[in-house]
Amino acid sequence: MTIRRTSEESITALTSREVESQDVTEVVAEILADVKQNGDEAIRAYTKKFDGAKLAELRVSEAEISSAIQETTPEFLAVLEQAKQNIQQFHEKQVQRGFITTDEQGTVMGQRVIPLEKVGVYVPGGTAAYPSTVLMDVLPAKIAGVSKIVMITPPNAEGKIPTAILAAAKIAGVDEIYKVGGAQGVAALAYGTESLPKVDKIVGPGNIFVATAKRMVYGLVDIDMIAGPSDVLIVADESANPRWLAADLLAQAEHDALAQAILVTTNEELAQAVQVELQAQLDALPRKEIAQQSIDNNGKLIVAKDIEEALAIANQVAPEHLELCVAEPFSLLGKVKHAGSVFLGHYTPEVLGDYFAGPNHTLPTEGTARFSSPLSVDDFIKKSSYLYYSKEALHTVANQVIDFAEMEGLSGHARSMRVRKEEL
Repeated sequence: MTIRRTSEESITALTSREVESQDVTEVVAEILADVKQNGDEAIRAYTKKFDGAKLAELRVSEAEISSAIQETTPEFLAVLEQAKQNIQQFHEKQVQRGFITTDEQGTVMGQRVIPLEKVGVYVPGGTAAYPSTVLMDVLPAKIAGVSKIVMITPPNAEGKIPTAILAAAKIAGVDEIYKVGGAQGVAALAYGTESLPKVDKIVGPGNIFVATAKRMVYGLVDIDMIAGPSDVLIVADESANPRWLAADLLAQAEHDALAQAILVTTNEELAQAVQVELQAQLDALPRKEIAQQSIDNNGKLIVAKDIEEALAIANQVAPEHLELCVAEPFSLLGKVKHAGSVFLGHYTPEVLGDYFAGPNHTLPTEGTARFSSPLSVDDFIKKSSYLYYSKEALHTVANQVIDFAEMEGLSGHARSMRVRKEEL
């Protein structure tokens, strides 16, 4: 990555990002319509076309799940269980309670917090398996009290799901698992088919076809977010270790070629050292080709004049992941305005949040941390208000309500109140 400096370029220029976005709307619309019309038949056809798998049964059997558990090492099962505990402990603190208020005139008002009934969880396949996504997306739903959690994930050409995905699903408490991915999987969850139930909300990341399908079915069902390419921004001072910084940047870059990894530092020598480390570590990275494309096309090394300017850049970018690799990270936390998740200090790499620590790793991308939040228990609830007025309480406010209704020209509204007032 070329080193760029705020002394030579504006923050706007340094933070601009142009990502070519493929328009797949027409293709996705055809898939959605086909699945809506033809159900399981369309699902099987698309699974054969895109995944190379000819499936007799779409649902993963209990025998397949049991086999996956047996094939997973006890050591990794223990890791999954500990990660589950950490994620549960964090998300349990997000649980909201309803409330009720009363007064002496006889009014009762309140709010109920109600879990969603059915949720669909999309778990990506493709170049890697992500059991962490299973835990992060399913456990908040379980804590919220969702009655039924349906997971979909694309199979390989043999019609199999990675054992780690099935083991994580079993540990997290998924109710049903189906071998379907892509836009066709989103369609199945949105419309329902002979095999797959229609859900109330679809969560989970996916490729551009999945993201477009989620956008197009929103309104029929709810969705969590439209996830774009993943990103990390690291703010570092002279106390940071260049080897560690390079490793953190490459951990993000290896996700896919569109991922973005940015370092903003106040120290020119540190930037130069990271530049050297990046190339050395890239050469040893199994996913070098993907990471190299990410670094070449979207990576940035920026030298800022001071820590305040570095934070201004971070807030402009509104990163999905923000690492504060500085000597006193908590002194900067209150100055962070926009970030999906913040990682404080030299011993808190972003990968802790990906897998294990507890906070959710499903985060707002592409600058949407300016106005949106990480996936949480809140995403799996809805709120319903209620009110009750006694005869005396209604008499007290009747004229005010009538006046309001007449001001808005809604005589029927006024009459609804007036007919009651006449008999009070």
